[in-house]
Amino acid sequence: MPSGRTRALDRLRALRRSSLLIAFALGSLLVGLTPLFGAASPAPGAPARRPAPVPFEQQTAMQAPHHPVVPANALEPAAPVLDRTGWTAAASDEETAGENGRAANVLDGNAATIWHSRWSGTPAPLPHGITVDMHRTAVVSGLVYRPRGDGGNGRVGEYAVSLSADGRDWGSPVATGTLADDGGAKTLGFAPQGARFVRLTALTEAGGRGPWTSAAEIDLLGDPGTPAATVDLPRTGWTAAASDEETAGENGRAANVLDGEASTIWHSRWSGTPAPLPHSITVDMHRTADVSALVYQPRQDYGNGRAGAYTVTTSTDGSSFGAPVAAGTWRDDDTVKTATFTRTASARFVRLTVTAEAGARGPWTSAAEIRLSGPANPAAHGSWGRITGFPLVPVATAALPGDKLLAWSAYAVDRFGGSNGYTQTAILDLKTGRVTQRRIDNTGHDMFCPGIAMLGDGRVLVTGGSNAEKASIYDPETDEWSATTSMNIARGYQAMTLLSTGEAFVLGGSWSGGGGDRAGEVWSPDTRTWRRLPGVPATAALTADPAGPYRADNHMWLHATSGGRVLQLGPSRQMNWISTAGNGSLTPAGTRADSPDAMNGNAVTYDVGRLLTLGGATAYENAPATRRAYTVGFDGGGRVEAARTGDMGHARAFGNSVVLPDGKVAVFGGQARPVPFSDATSVLTPELWDPATGTFTPLASMAIPRNYHSVANLLPDGRVFSGGGGLCGECATNHPDGAVFTPPYLLNADGTPKARPAITGGVPARVAAGASLTVATEGSVASFVLMRAAAATHSTDNDQRRVPLVSAPAGAGSHTVSVPADKGVVLPGIYLLFALDAQGVPSTARFVTVH
Repeated sequence: MPSGRTRALDRLRALRRSSLLIAFALGSLLVGLTPLFGAASPAPGAPARRPAPVPFEQQTAMQAPHHPVVPANALEPAAPVLDRTGWTAAASDEETAGENGRAANVLDGNAATIWHSRWSGTPAPLPHGITVDMHRTAVVSGLVYRPRGDGGNGRVGEYAVSLSADGRDWGSPVATGTLADDGGAKTLGFAPQGARFVRLTALTEAGGRGPWTSAAEIDLLGDPGTPAATVDLPRTGWTAAASDEETAGENGRAANVLDGEASTIWHSRWSGTPAPLPHSITVDMHRTADVSALVYQPRQDYGNGRAGAYTVTTSTDGSSFGAPVAAGTWRDDDTVKTATFTRTASARFVRLTVTAEAGARGPWTSAAEIRLSGPANPAAHGSWGRITGFPLVPVATAALPGDKLLAWSAYAVDRFGGSNGYTQTAILDLKTGRVTQRRIDNTGHDMFCPGIAMLGDGRVLVTGGSNAEKASIYDPETDEWSATTSMNIARGYQAMTLLSTGEAFVLGGSWSGGGGDRAGEVWSPDTRTWRRLPGVPATAALTADPAGPYRADNHMWLHATSGGRVLQLGPSRQMNWISTAGNGSLTPAGTRADSPDAMNGNAVTYDVGRLLTLGGATAYENAPATRRAYTVGFDGGGRVEAARTGDMGHARAFGNSVVLPDGKVAVFGGQARPVPFSDATSVLTPELWDPATGTFTPLASMAIPRNYHSVANLLPDGRVFSGGGGLCGECATNHPDGAVFTPPYLLNADGTPKARPAITGGVPARVAAGASLTVATEGSVASFVLMRAAAATHSTDNDQRRVPLVSAPAGAGSHTVSVPADKGVVLPGIYLLFALDAQGVPSTARFVTVH
């Protein structure tokens, strides 16, 4: 068999990576020293000079010791930077009198030259746009915007990115959002697709300094992975044939790429005289289908034969193959690769031809698995909206009344570390799509890696994290943050839930705050103080993580029930009943069936007394994730039963799960092998679990990986926000953005919205548990459900709760709806009230506070 990677190649690649990082650092330093406009004073009408704030990346917080070193592949973007040879740029307006501010400067490779909107005389008003013409069609998945390095004037604030094949038909923007007002390069990602023209439109100036826009450089990114709005095609009945295969020295047959086992591979012939490159493998689907992408999984044992340069062609008859629908070069690592087609092809045969081995180890090619993807059916797989950019990485989020989403990161927008006493926050207005940013200083709290609980009055309680003893409260009615009493025990990565009593319970959290057991404690909204629970030690709920307690008591799954009790049902395989009365007590509740520990999996309440647990791994990182899912149910007597339900199609940890109004559960993102800050082994196919069948079905693929530090939230219109990931500083795996997913229950096959029932009245702002409402409706209504407003971070959302309601017709266009009296069923707090028709299509929700 061909020999493995040599040490000389390893040293060469390490030296190359180090040289690139040094060059990047020196380039950043030189850019930072470039004077504004290169002149002693601005010309009349020029944007005035203002002192620039210290960029977040230059602030002096130290990296927290508990996180691992950022992996090397986090520094390397999955999407290649496209070659700019032959490209041109044109702008809506440009400055040519007072300075050389021509559009062409964004493509000259010189960060000291800039495009600037016209400012001499009468400045051209916002918006300003710049269009890159690649003069060829290519798959594009992102725009990298580099602000000028000599000052802040003209930095892009709110933006839109649009694509066109011909420069005339632009359609709706593929990405919108708001950029942070700093000098760092910004990557504006979107679903990969074929295009020739890419336009960046600046709607505002980031610092409000004036009606101008500037840019030092613009790059475009190529194919990163499976495009959005596609699904894996079923491989039943498929066959594969290769130009050559190894059968003497090993089982390297072409058929192995379709067997679902990554441990078996196709390998080109290497025994005797190796077959020379190129090598090809052809998949015969034995039926014609629309195909949009080919997914290539390299062998997992070592690197020989990894595909480097490649082309993909298609055929309807197996003999006549047309021009390539995809071509490129994959990097030399073991991550899953995707070739996104420049156009959807109707084909029976799809051929991958490899012309170079990625590591130049020899004239061979190998593959573990090959999959094909096709366009999604919206009615079966849902659809994704445009990518919305945030001025920070949304590591934690909370759904708010008024159709808003609160998000925050750490002391900085793109990194964490230290105990700095302030937090970067943002609010997304779901009605307008606008994102606003604010730094919160008054609570003295860096809220990175916190516990979160939605309080009974709708406020958001945030505890610990980088400032491990602190606790802060956000009030959506006043849009203000305030400090509350610090916890008795400093914590980070702890779990929280509201109790049926209206108090908030916290447990675990050894990520920060020193040593010792992180026993439970309770916060009272009446006294605003914390009460210790010495009878509820965290040790009883630890996983067997090899890294010890600081990883073993993180991100617990908590479900509050009647009488101030809590079921701790994971991620440890051992479950426990917790009483919060007096000093508290903890009683074992059995194991989660045959489940092992499942750190960085999650649990979600899909019905009264019924929860679904999904994914996770036996260790916080660097352990295989699981495909397993379990249902956990309990009765009034405290008996807990757990059973394995259908497996997910993909193993995942660091994923996020959201229960929908119809009781189904959608799971987004995650990795097959959890590694913080890495996008390797990303799962880009969401799945939907149906409690009626216990099975998972695939949904439309995501455009951007959502792994460590990602979030997902149910929105008031029945859609789901999925975003975030990263927070590792100058790394390629930061994802300061998100997108809204429209589940299939809202869509017809052609993508148009289904008719929905509507709630037109009868929903007060506040309602007592046990009360009845007379709700006015329009359209066909079969049932009602309460969905608790929820907050997510680190794959955990203990606030999620779905409560089906008893209802009855009360005359034409109205229904009597009963709210459960048990506050262990309907915890105090803000809920979304949905009406559903007989097919499970939900209305837009009305907010109501249950007290």
